[in-house]
Amino acid sequence: MFSDNKKPRTMNEIGGQPNRIEKNTTIKGDIVSEADFRIDGKLDGNVKTSGKVVIGKDGYIHGKVECVNADIEGSFNGELLVSDLLSLKSSAVIEGTVQVSKLAVEPGATFNATCSMKGKSGSLNRNTSDSGSIPSSSNDYKSTLTNTSSSRSHEPAKAS
Repeated sequence: MFSDNKKPRTMNEIGGQPNRIEKNTTIKGDIVSEADFRIDGKLDGNVKTSGKVVIGKDGYIHGKVECVNADIEGSFNGELLVSDLLSLKSSAVIEGTVQVSKLAVEPGATFNATCSMKGKSGSLNRNTSDSGSIPSSSNDYKSTLTNTSSSRSHEPAKAS
């Protein structure tokens, strides 16, 4: 009749039912939740969740979003902090600043943002050395421009 089996709990069981802002709905204010969130309407404010944020094709968020994962088909303008995977669909339009661990962008997506990527350790990669060498972590990339010509000052800089 009763089982002692311990099943792993999904996000929906832990945080409740996923939240949804439907099309033709506008919300102004801040939202804090442990459950996943789907926005098909308009949100002018901030979202903080330990789950996933999905912005549907007709969805729009203007503000700050903090989440674990995000799938974006609609529009976002503001600060986006994703601790794991940010997935941008072909219809996505992103403007502002983005901090992410992993980024997947479909062809056709508009990504007009300043983006910082975290490495496996979870900290931002801020390589300040001027050596131009490749950082040791495979997730950290740095591009520097150096002028290799010392006598000719009119030559364009070359990427190293």
